[in-house]
Amino acid sequence: MLDRSLAAQRMRAHLLSAPAATVTDAAAHMLAVQAQEFWAGRWALATRTEGAPTLGRVDAAFDDGTLVRAWTQRGTLHVVRAVDLPALLAVTAERQERAAAGILRGLAVDDAVLRAAERAARAALAGRARLTRAEFAGVLRAARIDPAGSRGNHILSALALRGVLAFGPVVPRADGPTRDQYLVAVDDLAARPMPADPLAEMFVGYIRSHGPARAEDFRWWAGLPIGIARRAAQAAADSLSEMEPGLFTAAGTPVAGRASETEGVVPPVHALPPFDEYYLSYADRTAVCDPGLAARIGPTANGQVAPVLVAAGRVVGTWRHSVAAGRHHLPPEPVIVADGASPASDIADALARVSRFFSPRNAS
Repeated sequence: MLDRSLAAQRMRAHLLSAPAATVTDAAAHMLAVQAQEFWAGRWALATRTEGAPTLGRVDAAFDDGTLVRAWTQRGTLHVVRAVDLPALLAVTAERQERAAAGILRGLAVDDAVLRAAERAARAALAGRARLTRAEFAGVLRAARIDPAGSRGNHILSALALRGVLAFGPVVPRADGPTRDQYLVAVDDLAARPMPADPLAEMFVGYIRSHGPARAEDFRWWAGLPIGIARRAAQAAADSLSEMEPGLFTAAGTPVAGRASETEGVVPPVHALPPFDEYYLSYADRTAVCDPGLAARIGPTANGQVAPVLVAAGRVVGTWRHSVAAGRHHLPPEPVIVADGASPASDIADALARVSRFFSPRNAS
């Protein structure tokens, strides 16, 4: 199918041309939003929600336990609804654990160490307690487990994959947008019944929020072997339609956005955060981005992916912004903009929306 048509349909599926009514609705629809950088995941949800939600409104969904951040796939942190976390880990945790096994062995972290760390973490989080990263390291030391270097972080992610803990409420920060979260016990979060087929449900959720897309795209996004991805497509066949052989869309499942109210009034340019789902979450990104530009966006050799500017469904440039202390007040600025991509005023408006979201006056 034409790239233009594919991009337009993906814009709607991603809630960029038909945003969701609330931040929680956006998270439910997207299923998992990459958020290795916490600020990026929060902006990704806000820009998919109508009414220009403030940073405070997004953070409230973490503070009340609705949203968490966890290693749901590819060894990378994603924002998800707490109720969806167990089903996602049921599909992806085992493969992530196998991928991390060599690193853990190199750090002398075996199953006995992880069992001791789990006992200590569960005890420290009992009674709905919560821990900062530094406090978690202290819990490990008290259990005679050395968290030095990267050891503590790898133990943390291993426990997250075991469904012990996740990142929840935000840690207050006086000098800018908070970048940290408290660790909470997953057992204390709201839960829903485990679906009969978590793999098929995950595939339908991906196609609903990212489609039209292929099993190869889901394989990359979920971090699963292609055989499992194809099995997922087969298991989900009754909930899918094929626009052409192997190119799936969700059958009879409207996206969360309300197009009749929002289409035609959405911004002409979107400033999407680093690692945004619209650009990153496909094996083949050429439908929405020229290969020459994609090479400059990433993923780079060190795994970085730049924030992107999107106009009419196409990635047309990049931008930058810092939430570091002493710099978070500086306005975002474009870095690369394709010739004739979009009026400078539209790009400026898109970046101004980012500034308003992170403005100190919008922290609550």
